[in-house]
Amino acid sequence: MEIERIIIKFLNNEADICELDKLDIWLSDDNNLPTFEKFVRTEHLIILGMSEYDVNKAKKAIQRKLKISERKRRVVMYKKLAVAASIALIVGSLFFKWDSIDQNVKTVSAPKAVIKVGSDKAILTLENGNQVALEKGKQYNGGKLKSDGSELIYSTSSENGISAREPQYNYLTIPRGGQFFVRLSDGTEVWLNSDSKLKYPVEFPKNQTRQIELLYGEAYFKVSPSTAHNGADFQVLTKSQKIGVLGTEFNIKAYNEEDEIKTTLVEGKVNVENGRESKILKPNQQSRILAGSDVIEIEEVDVYQEVSWVNGLFTFNEKSLGEIMTTLSRWYDVEVIFENGEQKNFLFTGIIERSESIDYILKLIEATSEGQVKFLIDDKTITIR
Repeated sequence: MEIERIIIKFLNNEADICELDKLDIWLSDDNNLPTFEKFVRTEHLIILGMSEYDVNKAKKAIQRKLKISERKRRVVMYKKLAVAASIALIVGSLFFKWDSIDQNVKTVSAPKAVIKVGSDKAILTLENGNQVALEKGKQYNGGKLKSDGSELIYSTSSENGISAREPQYNYLTIPRGGQFFVRLSDGTEVWLNSDSKLKYPVEFPKNQTRQIELLYGEAYFKVSPSTAHNGADFQVLTKSQKIGVLGTEFNIKAYNEEDEIKTTLVEGKVNVENGRESKILKPNQQSRILAGSDVIEIEEVDVYQEVSWVNGLFTFNEKSLGEIMTTLSRWYDVEVIFENGEQKNFLFTGIIERSESIDYILKLIEATSEGQVKFLIDDKTITIR
């Protein structure tokens, strides 16, 4: 039956947008909901040791998530991601695939501890060196900048945020367990992920390239076009690359502890340079630069998985448990210890909301691993046994 084939492809994260549309239409018929529930339960949940779920709740969640964005250029992205997120969250579809490794992991009881979900918070360093803590519920007004605790907005009396004076710089530091949004004086918008730091001018210098620096971490950029600023180009610097921008949206991941820098283009065009070579990225492409390498590698990717954190989601597609725990450690501000290094190689596919508790996520992983993985939480340290 075709619909069963589509369900299987969806649960394996292989369904394309046309198949997801067919699944959505089929689920809109209430008569099909029992069939869907029975199929998922018998074909997947029993294998994974998962309990039943409220199929009516699933239907409502799917319909809610499938509302089309008014921004037409994001229709395909939103719909594809929302369908996957809604069903995966309701079904609890976290899947491990074992990569020819020893699965004889000892199990232990996992004590509970309260670990907070990440939230909007940042440290703003002003041009005079003073620091301001920005967090939810706190207002800040610094004349040309203001914050409501979840975003930082720069305004300027100069035309288009351009000044004839020498630039003065601010720094925005996002701690582990934090995220923040900033709109620069030229209108460029930046979303910063946990454990990130951005350097930028309060006002951009006149007749010069608009330049900012991602010192470390991850950021999503929506750049104000050069046509709105007398042709002034825009550049983003990192520790080993320079991104030349012409009004576009892209993501840069450049954590200090990771051995590669990833730049993912959503829309527009960027030029990636590393001092030795230069390459142009097209939409749906990602560049990778390994530490100590002069080579810029480019590959096609599902960009909406790469930038799903901006939409409040963790999206893991065949990711190792080691990579997953690194991501979770930043968002929940915890330390992670693997007692068995081979556990890092367990592969995982799933979509989870970033608003979920760490306890909930760890329980899902434990349930789907059939007792092969146990988490021990001690204060803010998670040990994997």
